[in-house]
Amino acid sequence: MAKFVPVEPFDIVIFGGTGDLSRRKLLPALYHRWADGQIPENSSIIGTARSEMDTEAYRALAREACQKASGKSWDEVAWEGFSRILHYVTIDATDPAGDWAGLSQKLSDEEGRPRIFYLAVSPHLYVDICRSIGGAGLSGGNSRVVLEKPIGTDLASAQAINDGVAEVFAERQVFRIDHYLGKETVQNLMVLRFANILFEPLWSQNYIDHVQITVSEDLGLEGRADYYNRSGALRDMVQNHLLQLLCLTAMEPPNDLEDDDIRTEKIKVLRALRPIASQEAKRLTVRGQYAAGMHGGQPVKGYVDELSSVEGSKTETFVAIKAEINNWRWSGVPFYLRTGKRMSSRHSDIVIQFRKAPHNLFGEQSGNVNKLVIRLQPDEAVRLYVQIKEPGPGGLRVKSLPLNLSYAESFMLRYPDAYERLLMDVVRGNLSLFMRRDEVEAAWRWVDGLIEAWEVSSYTPEAYPAGTDGPMSAAMLMDRDNRSWWKEG
Repeated sequence: MAKFVPVEPFDIVIFGGTGDLSRRKLLPALYHRWADGQIPENSSIIGTARSEMDTEAYRALAREACQKASGKSWDEVAWEGFSRILHYVTIDATDPAGDWAGLSQKLSDEEGRPRIFYLAVSPHLYVDICRSIGGAGLSGGNSRVVLEKPIGTDLASAQAINDGVAEVFAERQVFRIDHYLGKETVQNLMVLRFANILFEPLWSQNYIDHVQITVSEDLGLEGRADYYNRSGALRDMVQNHLLQLLCLTAMEPPNDLEDDDIRTEKIKVLRALRPIASQEAKRLTVRGQYAAGMHGGQPVKGYVDELSSVEGSKTETFVAIKAEINNWRWSGVPFYLRTGKRMSSRHSDIVIQFRKAPHNLFGEQSGNVNKLVIRLQPDEAVRLYVQIKEPGPGGLRVKSLPLNLSYAESFMLRYPDAYERLLMDVVRGNLSLFMRRDEVEAAWRWVDGLIEAWEVSSYTPEAYPAGTDGPMSAAMLMDRDNRSWWKEG
């Protein structure tokens, strides 16, 4: 594994410091970077929220969160050191008259020192908090702000947030985070494509039959009912995670690894996505909503039953889309996107399926085709399926087997998760894995068109039993093209 390089001393303020994201991801991520020696001792981590709490109580909250996330790798000595750089300030960050002086006292006045404001709060608070930061005189120098997805609920709201944030922070100070881009296998996608001569000549409509991108979750709402029922799978997953994966799969080689070069190539892909018209909505997309079914061998409620207070919700918990990219490289190659909740299993994959060999020398037994399967979760891996001779006497038999690169087997040590990597990139000021304003707005422009197509065509979600792979229409979406969804095993 690559050597951990320490970052320079920094201050990070986490708004929403007692919330779910902070406890599950941010605090454990910073603890692990500390334990690996990447965070200097004179850095500061300041949690903030409206809850009345002192620093000792916050350290106790953080300890419980970090210990739970660490499991058997918990290090008491590392925690003792980490806890000393943890602080807490009670503040209503949307209130310009709040205790900004108290917060300011926790920050270093060292010139050039990175000062990071992480907004782990609802997006509708972004603009007010940024204005308060600016009003307190804390947005200058080497300060940065991190915004969690989703940025808005449509193009208009995304533009309003971007405009409001831009009143305080310049574009190069804004880090719009999508944690999927911090996953090792996602970053490896660029290395795989652009560091190996093997793949790039084949990476086009000449040799690729189609691409599948799946993000499947086996859980239901898990306490996010209010947010999710206003959002749905299209806004919550497709607009960001799936379109970002599509961009990295389909983009042209950037001139170099500078952030703007990479992001410019991704925007070209988003702008080349063919809009889906209302008369095509039911043929090219599938909307689903899970009904009662089974999960882990136990009966589970349907989506509407989990909401309890909302009757007749038309929010989709499943989306499948046949997308097309109108450019020379990808003309005629469908990109099938699929995501859903309460599916049969939790997994995320990108499947590149190549075309059949032009002449079938080995008969029907060699009917399988080459596939490159990039597994993002739960076990990150890259598998290239090739046809080989099955060993043994008695005739020549062909079998499809993977050349398997498993991260867990190849790299025995624990490697940083997505949030750990992205937080260190924020400290370094590296924007390569963060979305630029025009990138977010281009994605919303395409998604807004699809939402309108659903509304015009009165396309309501189809029910599917919890614990399955979505509505039957999702299988038919592929079957109409004589294809099927990839399933391991």
